[in-house]
This record gives sequence, structure tokens and C-alpha cells, in this order.
Amino acid sequence: MSDVPLQASAATPQAVGVGTPEEHAPGEESPGRRRPRGRLALPAPRSLLRHAGLPFVLALSAVLNMKNLSQNGYANIFYSAGDKSMLRSLHNFLFASFDPGGLVTVDKPPLALWVQVTSAKLFGFSPLSLLVPEAIAGVLAVALLYFILVRRVGVGGALAGSLALAVFPSFVAVSRDNGVDPLLILLLVAACGLGLRAIESGRWRTLIACGVIVGLAFNTKTLAAYLVVPAIALGFLICAPGSVWRRLAQLLVAGLVMLAVSFAWIALVELTPASKRPYVGSSTNNTELGLTFEYNGVGRVEGQSGGPNSVVVKPGAYVPAARQLAVDTATAHTRAGGTVAPAADAPAAALPTPAPVSPAKVVKGREKDPIPFGESPKPLRLFGTGLGDQAGWLLPFALFGLIGLLALVLIDRRAPEPSPAAREPRSSSFAWRRDPRLATALVLGGWFVVEAAVLSLSKGIVHPYYVSALGPGTAAMAGAGTVAFVELARGSLPRRILGLALVACALASTGLAEAVLMHREHYIVWYVPVLAVGCAVAFCALVASRRLAGPAVALMFLLVLVAPAAYASTTWLAPVEGTFPVAGPHAFAGTGGYGVDEHDLAIDHALLVYVVTHDPGSRWALLSVASDTSSPLILMGLDAGALGGYSGTDPAVDGPELARMLAHREARYVLLGGEYSLRGGNLATKAVLRACKELPPSAWHSPVAYPYGLVLFDCAGDEKALAAAG
Repeated sequence: MSDVPLQASAATPQAVGVGTPEEHAPGEESPGRRRPRGRLALPAPRSLLRHAGLPFVLALSAVLNMKNLSQNGYANIFYSAGDKSMLRSLHNFLFASFDPGGLVTVDKPPLALWVQVTSAKLFGFSPLSLLVPEAIAGVLAVALLYFILVRRVGVGGALAGSLALAVFPSFVAVSRDNGVDPLLILLLVAACGLGLRAIESGRWRTLIACGVIVGLAFNTKTLAAYLVVPAIALGFLICAPGSVWRRLAQLLVAGLVMLAVSFAWIALVELTPASKRPYVGSSTNNTELGLTFEYNGVGRVEGQSGGPNSVVVKPGAYVPAARQLAVDTATAHTRAGGTVAPAADAPAAALPTPAPVSPAKVVKGREKDPIPFGESPKPLRLFGTGLGDQAGWLLPFALFGLIGLLALVLIDRRAPEPSPAAREPRSSSFAWRRDPRLATALVLGGWFVVEAAVLSLSKGIVHPYYVSALGPGTAAMAGAGTVAFVELARGSLPRRILGLALVACALASTGLAEAVLMHREHYIVWYVPVLAVGCAVAFCALVASRRLAGPAVALMFLLVLVAPAAYASTTWLAPVEGTFPVAGPHAFAGTGGYGVDEHDLAIDHALLVYVVTHDPGSRWALLSVASDTSSPLILMGLDAGALGGYSGTDPAVDGPELARMLAHREARYVLLGGEYSLRGGNLATKAVLRACKELPPSAWHSPVAYPYGLVLFDCAGDEKALAAAG
């Protein structure tokens, strides 16, 4: 891991972070060397050999992300249903509509879904056309992190960092799902790379490009993208060339560009009349700004409805048991009188064509329910239940790696040659802030610290898979730390003592964390003594000889990677749970397919057959309370929608609006109960309870009476009552 020295010197171009020619990413040009016109520049054979380890890391990442991928089915069925709906029209695509009829949007900006929809358009709508782009994004993030690190900490550190990211359990889990996080991570890694290039060159265009990339990341997961901004801004302000006022001006312009890109799509939505677009899902005021700064913003940090211990059962979207009993009794009397005939089977030609999918899979020996949130906010939350097994394996090593990198910068203050773009006199102060290792620590290490702090202290919704965003920073600092440890351990006595102390702390804390996690998760516990003995032997070798520093630290690092790599590979064993994708041999597993098991699929099929064959609405054949109830039906080909959006409580529709939809024959059937129906629904669901006719489960041949509280209502002819009720 030490074949390329981390230490900067006046005689090497690495001192200012531009790297040797072989350390440049493909297609990059070394500063000070111009390519002759008309001549194709090919990488030197020696340069290619230095990167010989990268294909193996990328192959490992691809295998972890893609093996048994098809078993996941449509994974996150909420986003998969949105993808299918967005294929229906340009209007749905532009506004990221969840349902084919364009009633409510998904709860995130559209960029990640646009990528999935484009793939589905090119290769056909199927699980793999939605999942493979996310898996590829994960592999690309690993490759990009390698090329960012290799220019600044050498091949050894870059291989270590990219390998650590490739096996980061939460990162692997989200890369096997069709959520928005893989694209977010890829864009933020790219932003860090451009930020470091801007710091090295001082060029306006590079920093502005960094702002554009952060803006695109914002259009993937809103304010989560901005967690990288403080680190990039601090790194540029301290380490970039030019006067303080010039650096501030550059940051200001890049920030304005970032904001312009960030809010371009939001501006389009806000400027479009509400009647001409879907309701903004998960917002309380039908604005993307409200969604961004409330549900997806401050609410995630300070707490909000739907978060831990915040859900209160309310009436308004489910049918009380007493009313169900009354309807069943009345139906029984009617049947006894012989006035009701059983529903006829529908001809196959009348049914919609479902999206292709493999059968649902039943996995035994797993948790009965997913872990939706981390523990309460506290400093060690990232090692607690729900988050620790997804991200805690390498956090101590990364923390001490960051300390080691900063210590090396503080100790070694050799004055490098100035960058051609800097145009500043050489001085000790200039050398100090222009050290590329410092910029790397501030940008990638700063991102690591900010992510860890926010995830540890947020009071609102922190799902376990959120820690996937810790992957790049953790991996980068772990990789850079390995090289810093080697450089310190090879140095003079004071440096060597510091290096040995940091390695001892990193090994002890990382070994303890991994042992606790392995015992808590009851997974490869046999490896704990192997890890302890192996690290002890490697540390003794490090103490015994300076010349063994490189192999000893490499062995330690590989030993601490075994457990998280094995844990990440457990994602192959069962379908991912689409809403809460996590790794782990005992974690709650999904079913694959349409996101429901065979029992629930039979219920959905019975609903679909009845609705399709009994004069449904022209725009929405069925309207449910929440999106997850409609999602499998949309994937099965039904034009379903959700009156209350994802959570079932969005004020998207009221009684008069639903009456208008009925008057225009756009809707007829409403399904109450099901997902999130205990949260109270909205005015439309309350109006349905008061005004519409309830159909008994026997009318639509439900395999189970009132499954999950599902009750089908026929609202045809009830327009006036609906308008008056709501």
C-alpha cells in the first residue's frame, strides 16, 4: 500500500496534488504538458500496470451489486410504480407522477427516477431495467473514488479506499435497490473530485462545474446533497490559490450556480398552475419548496410526523369493525333471499397486462419486521441497532485515518513547487495550505465528519439505509489513513512513535467495534479470534521493522475488511426489502416480485378483476388511501392511484374534488384501509366513509374477509353526497 509515497516534496509534482502522468485518470492531461495537435495520446504501459489492481476491485463491486439481482423483483415498489407511470406520458415524466392518472407525485426530485425510466424505455420495463442502473452507479462511484485518491495519496491508498467502499454493507444494499441513493452518492463523489481539482488549479470553471454537480445531486435527494458543501467550501477557502477575496468570489459564484441548478426543476413545478400538474406528494401545501424544506429537510433533523414515536392512530381512512359486521350481516340476509348472484369470472382479454416479474420468494429465518429507524440521537448512534451493522465496521479506522493524515500534514511541511495556475510566490505558509493531503482531508474527511454528525444527532427520520452516504468518506479516510500510517511508521523516532500509537488505536477500536457487531448480529463470530491474532501479528511486525510497515499495514487493513465484505455479501441470500434496503443474514427480507407475497397477490388480483370488469373510472380504475397499497396494482397493470399520497395523509383531494372526478367518470372505486390507513387519511377518505356504498369482500371474491382492513367502496352516483361531506 505504499508503492506511491504520500509525502510531498519540492522535487515531485505530487506536492501540489497534480500527480505524476501515470496517476491521472484516463483522458486527463498533466498540467504543464500539452498534447500535440492531431496526435492521439495513449496511456503509457507502465501507467496501466500501476492501475492493475483496479479491475479486480471493480469486479468485486460488480459481483456484490449484481449477483442474484433479479430476485429483488421491483424492490422499492413505490418508485417502480412511479417509473411505470412516468412511461405513460411526458407530463407524468416531467412532474414525476406516482400514478398513471397524474394525481400525486413521488416524494423526491425526479433525476434518479428519470435515469430508471430512460433505462426502461430503452430496454423495456422490467425489474432489471430499473435495478441495473443503480448497481452500475455503485460501481462507477467506486471507480471514481479510486481516481480521486490515486492523484493525491497514491495507488496503494486509492486501492484501499475503493475496496473499502466496494464492501461497505449499506452501500452494497442500496446499490441493489431502485432508490435514489446510488445516484446521489455517485454525484457527490464526483463533486468532491471536482472540488479537489478546483482547489489544485484555482480555475473558475472547475469550481462552477462542482456547483453544477451538487445541484444535480440536489435534484436527486434535495438537501441531503448539501451535506458535502461545507467540506468543499472549507477546503477551497483554505487550500486554493489566489487571494482570500478571489477565493470568496469564486465560492460565491459557484454557490449561485449550484442554487440555480438545484432549484431549476422546482421553479418549473412552482410556476405551473396546481390544476395543470399532480399534487406534490408528501407536502402539506402542494409546493416543492414545502416538500424540500419541511418533509425532506428540517423534519428529517428536528422530527416530524411518521418519524420515531410520532404516529398516532386516527379514524378517517379505515372502516370500523362494527360497520364491517353490519355490512356482512346485511349481505348475508340479501344472499339468503336469493337476490345476489355471484360475480362471474372475467375473460383474460379484459384484464390489463402485468409487468414482467419473477415469482415472489419466501425466505425463512429472518426478522419478522424491518428496522425502520436508528436508535435515539446520541454520539455512538452509528454503532447502535439498525445503523451499526450497516456502517459501523470501519468508522473507527476511518476516524484515526483522518487524524493520521492531518498529523502527517502538520509534521511534514516541505515547500512544494507552486502550481502553474497559482502564480503566487513560494513561501512556507503557501506550502502549508497548498499541500494536497490537507485538501483531501478537508474535503473527503470533512464530508465524512459532517455526515456522521448529522446522522448521529438528527431527531427525525433516519432510516438505516441513510448511512450509505457515509460510505465514500469512510472509505476515503480509511484508504488515505493506511498510507499515512505507513509513512509515519517509516519515519524518524517521533514520527514512528506517533504512527504506532495511531495504528494501535485504530486496530483496537476497529477490532472492538467489529467484535461487538459480529456477536450482536450472530454472524461469523468464529472470525473474532482470527481478527485479533492476525492484527496482533501484523502490529508486532510493524513494531519490529520499519521495512515491514507497508506489508504489515496492508495485512491489518485486509483483515478488518473481511467482516464487512462478508456481511455485504449476505444481500445475495434474499430479496432486498425495497423500502428499507439493508445487509445482514437475519434482516427482514423482501419478497421480490411485485413486492407482496403470494397471499397478498391473490387479494390484489381479486380486486383487479372485479374493478376492471365492473365499469371502472376512465382515469383511475381504483383509488386507495396510500401509495404502497396501489403500487402492486399499478405494476400489475391497473390504473390505480392514491388519494393521500405515500403516507395516506396528503391533502391532495377533498370531497368536492372527488365528486368532480366521479362526475367526469374519471373515477368510481375507492379502497379504504391498507397501508398507513390508521394515520387518519384526508378529507376525501373521510367523505367516502360518509357518502359511498361499501361492498362486502364476498362481492369481489376476496380470499380473506377484510384483509388488512381493506374495504372496497363504489361511489357511482354519490357525487352530491361526496361534495356535501367533504
